[in-house]
Amino acid sequence: MTATELINPATEEVLRTVEHVDVAGVDDAVARAKSAQRRWARLAPAERAAALRAFAAVVDAHVGELAALEVANSGHPIGSAEWEAGNVRDVLQYYAASPERLSGNQIPVAGGIDVTFNEPLGVVGVITPWNFPMVIAMWGIAPALAAGNAVLVKPAEWTPLSTIRLGELAVEAGLEPDLLQVLPGRGSVVGERFVTHPDVRKVVFTGSTEVGKKVMAGAAARVKRVTLELGGKSANIVFADCDLARAAATAPGGVFDNAGQDCCARSRILVQRSVYDRFMELLEPAVKGVVVGDPASRDTDMGPLVSRPHWEKVASYVPEGTPVAFRGSAPTGPGFWFPPTVLTPQRTDRTVTEEIFGPVVTVLPFDDEGDAIGLANHTEYGLSGSIWTDDLSRALRVSRAVESGNLSVNSHSSVRYSTPFGGFKQSGLGRELGPDAPLHFTETKNVFIAVNDLEGEA
Repeated sequence: MTATELINPATEEVLRTVEHVDVAGVDDAVARAKSAQRRWARLAPAERAAALRAFAAVVDAHVGELAALEVANSGHPIGSAEWEAGNVRDVLQYYAASPERLSGNQIPVAGGIDVTFNEPLGVVGVITPWNFPMVIAMWGIAPALAAGNAVLVKPAEWTPLSTIRLGELAVEAGLEPDLLQVLPGRGSVVGERFVTHPDVRKVVFTGSTEVGKKVMAGAAARVKRVTLELGGKSANIVFADCDLARAAATAPGGVFDNAGQDCCARSRILVQRSVYDRFMELLEPAVKGVVVGDPASRDTDMGPLVSRPHWEKVASYVPEGTPVAFRGSAPTGPGFWFPPTVLTPQRTDRTVTEEIFGPVVTVLPFDDEGDAIGLANHTEYGLSGSIWTDDLSRALRVSRAVESGNLSVNSHSSVRYSTPFGGFKQSGLGRELGPDAPLHFTETKNVFIAVNDLEGEA
């Protein structure tokens, strides 16, 4: 059995070693989950709801512990990590209301009664990324459990600790141990087996577009359901009529949160040419004001990149001699540190077209509304983005024209658990979160009941 040494990205010290699950281990987990799912689905909806509320309460009691794991394993600043742990709790609480509201329909038909039922799929496999481990895991776990399924989670190899702890907390909350299982391991082993195993009825994958295509192809060969949340190259569009000072002050948070390791990062800032120079003047102090440092410190805005290999990938986009407009500062010494960096390349440069997944942002001028929309859409991705304008009509026009699944106006918000989330084009397939998410983990069953005519009808 293989294992991964987990490294603290801020210190490069070894945290612990986590053993991997092999194919036989996955098969055993699926068999146990299948049995547990039958028992879970037979519970009354109110009982499943109570179990999810109990899980949320246990998570709430361990918010500090979960946050500390994310600080050490992922390098997230403590304030962000505490928010993430609280979000896990809140997502559970939100979907705890679903079992008692997941009702079917009665459809008027001739000759009888027609009703629909939302039947759970069975066993669901959730494959999570390394950038927001416990948050994205819960996006799949909570609605799947609410709909009556069992869940197997494969966390990312680099950052599994918070997700492993969530699995333990589920048992502490009273959930059957086989109902939610966390299976650390390689994507080529555990993830691949989720795709090929006939009793895993759906795979939820968050990660790169390249791997997502492989998951989709494997699932298609087996007519297996998938939800895919993939890459992004989101645009932050700044029009001349907006509050320019606010747009510049908030832009660093829109791209440098989690050191830019965010599929929703606004890694392209598009600024109307007439205010471009002034925007850059305002942006520079905002970028240089980003505090990069010890993620355990409450003064820190941005922590390190997650690993040495990822640092090297990000650095390859800013080789020696790259014309950098300006950049912030970062610690030297141990740790995978990279400063917030602002580039002003040509529109065809790869920093404009490729997902860097680090604290590197490009700033480009545009001439008019049509030019802005064309530039924003000139990418294979379509996940998120922002529009800064004080003109409501323009905000609506541009929102409808930009090919993206999640847009915000005069804000950099992307994800709320009460609203649907997902991408256009090669940013994904399907939607997560929102009130309808549990339905995506069910099959619709239609039942017709013939009713004989009443005898002696007047």
